[in-house]
Amino acid sequence: MDLHVRYEGDDDPEKCTARKLARFDLAELHRSDRATPYGVVLNPHAERALSPADRAAAEHALVALDCSWESAGEKQFTIDGDHRALPYLVAANPVNFGNPMQLTTVEAFAAALVILGEHDHAERILAKFTWGETFLELNEEPLRRYAACEDSSAVVEIQQEYLDR
Repeated sequence: MDLHVRYEGDDDPEKCTARKLARFDLAELHRSDRATPYGVVLNPHAERALSPADRAAAEHALVALDCSWESAGEKQFTIDGDHRALPYLVAANPVNFGNPMQLTTVEAFAAALVILGEHDHAERILAKFTWGETFLELNEEPLRRYAACEDSSAVVEIQQEYLDR
C-alpha cells in the first residue's frame, strides 16, 4: 500500500513525522491537492470512519494530511478520493502523549494500516521512531476491535464505547 502525504510544511520540521517517512522512502510528500494521488484520504473532518471495507480503495493510495494542529480546522483540502476519519485512538508521540485524537502523520498511517489489515507495514513505518512501538501498545485493543469491524458504522459503535468511558 503506497503512502502519500498532502504536506503543508507549517509545523516544526525537526518533529515532522511525514518528512522523516519521506527521508526513508516510506512515503511521498505532495505540496498541492492536485499533485496528491487518488485514494483513501485520512481526514479528521470526514463524515465516515475508516474501516476494513475501505481496503480496496486504499490499494490505490493511502493519503494523510500533514499540517499543524493549530491550523487543521481552518484548512480546506480538495483532494480527490474517499475521505475517512480515524476512530478514537490515543497519541504516543512525545508532543501529544496520551492525548486522544492528536496523532502525528506516522501514527495516523499506522492506525489506518492496522485497520486495513496491514499490521506488518504499520510496524515497519513506526520502527523509525523510538516511541513507535508504544503507539501500537497503547492502542492495541481498539485497533484490534476496529480491524475486526465489517464497515464504518460498526467502527463508530466501538468508538462510542471508548468515548463513553
